[in-house]
Amino acid sequence: MPLSRLIRPGVGFRQFIKDLYKEIREDQVSTGAAALAYFLMLSIFPAAIFLLSLLPYLPIPGLESAITDLLREAMPTQAAELFTSTVDRVLSERRGGLLSVGLLGTLWAASNGLNAIIGQLNVTYDVRETRPFWKTRGMSVLLVLLFGALVVTALGLIIFGGILQREVAELIGWSGALLKLFSAFRWLVILGFLLTAFAVVYYFGPNVEQRFRFITPGAVLGVGVLILAALGFRFYVENFGKYEATYGSLGAVIVLLLWLYVAGLVILFGSEVNSLLEHYAEGGKRKGERQLPSSNA
Repeated sequence: MPLSRLIRPGVGFRQFIKDLYKEIREDQVSTGAAALAYFLMLSIFPAAIFLLSLLPYLPIPGLESAITDLLREAMPTQAAELFTSTVDRVLSERRGGLLSVGLLGTLWAASNGLNAIIGQLNVTYDVRETRPFWKTRGMSVLLVLLFGALVVTALGLIIFGGILQREVAELIGWSGALLKLFSAFRWLVILGFLLTAFAVVYYFGPNVEQRFRFITPGAVLGVGVLILAALGFRFYVENFGKYEATYGSLGAVIVLLLWLYVAGLVILFGSEVNSLLEHYAEGGKRKGERQLPSSNA
């Protein structure tokens, strides 16, 4: 979609880039991403423990191995190994009831990362948090559950797609076209999951009134940049970044923190794009406004 259809007349691409750079500096996006990396670091393990604790109750064969395989593809090797080994060790030590107090506490801890994202998205829209604590925290918990469901659904589709691939291959034989078809299906599922995750966070996160859109410029840009950044960062770490030689056993922790920092940058960058385009739009909210104009309500 041309930029001219997204913003009011008279604002060109160069002006948009200048204003976007100004907003990123004023909102201290790099500092916000560092804060997100810290909170995500504290919440990502509880989130994974909670999700993997539920897997034995789900009738999807090979789901746990599919999750770990996907992590090894998306993350640098050191970060993925730290993540999977830590989660596996914790799970092997606590095999309690499904709805134990410890598991509910794990869910609460996992919501800290989403709560931090909500706070940073408010900064990008220049608004204060006025919603009650129970509402924002409850929303964070529900988002953790929603993302867990999205992960399971996406990986379930990939797994059943692989099963279907084998069944079709046994009937008609393997072919290059068949392999490409299912490879494309796998990435389409992952892409759909990422777009859904970005759309949900950008809609429910900031304390502003807005219309839900599954595809927004910020979400599309965020997903694209996140995929490129993840692949690029993984290539750099595994070929040039000698973190284990420099930091020893802490190297994996450093790599995971850096990876989460990059993810935080991408989330906030996409939100800045959406916020700026909305401020530009005819009939859109101005900076610091929470509600849509009454004429557009």
